[in-house]
Amino acid sequence: MAHPLVELARKTIEAYVKEGKVIEPPKELTPEMKERAGVFVSIHKHGELRGCIGTIEPTQPNVAMEVIQNAISAATRDPRFPPVRPDELPYLEIKVDVLSPPEPVSGPEDLDPKRYGLIVQSLKHPWKRGLLLPDLPGIETVEQQIYWTRVHKAGITDPNEPVQMFRFEVKRYT
Repeated sequence: MAHPLVELARKTIEAYVKEGKVIEPPKELTPEMKERAGVFVSIHKHGELRGCIGTIEPTQPNVAMEVIQNAISAATRDPRFPPVRPDELPYLEIKVDVLSPPEPVSGPEDLDPKRYGLIVQSLKHPWKRGLLLPDLPGIETVEQQIYWTRVHKAGITDPNEPVQMFRFEVKRYT
């Protein structure tokens, strides 16, 4: 049985993809659903990424509503993928990551790609900001984590551009 947050994400995606409906949060919220936190919803199909959208900081009154918003976005608004179709629903694997508040990092020695996610933000162009979740396949070293977050997620290609880094932990539900 999947965790209640994952069940909520799945029900949200199914209702939205099949009927265009945004579901209400459950009447009885689990303790995790009552908190306020940033949340990422990741969708995989046959082991391949199919959508991933989230919020670094909370934007909703609670985690349940954050999951509903981000599940719809991951299924229909990830610019890397077309919207999920109804015939794909049975093949989707869904993960929900609840983020701890980001904390500033003084350097690579404070990072661990298995334990911490990373946020990199340009000090020159603050809108250039990228996030990489922790414990992702193919990201084994701190150097890979910084490079992927900086270049692929934040779009900061100048190696001399000054950046600020933050780390965070996640509770991952599958």
